[in-house]
Amino acid sequence: MLEHKRAFVLVPKLESFEALAAELAACGVRATRVPDTDIDVKAMRERLDLTQEQFALHYGLDLDAVRNWEHGRRKPDTAARSYLRAIYNDPAAVEAALWLQPEPPSGR
Repeated sequence: MLEHKRAFVLVPKLESFEALAAELAACGVRATRVPDTDIDVKAMRERLDLTQEQFALHYGLDLDAVRNWEHGRRKPDTAARSYLRAIYNDPAAVEAALWLQPEPPSGR
């Protein structure tokens, strides 16, 4: 935590986030909640003005997964929720990072 200036901690059961945040603040540590809420994939996709097919293609997602999320047949798993939150917060940066071609190793 000291080296990277951040740490992620899973707290499975918590009586009061506010009390924990206050205790940590007294030690000079800021606590932030990572939302564990459902993501409205359809609303996000429509905000980006993309079809299901375009959304899947732009962000490297399986089209069937997008359809299942939107129709409520499945919920995104933890990794997918994190990825979808990143898309929601900065879609252009996620798309650029996803399709950025890595530099070839030097000396070749």
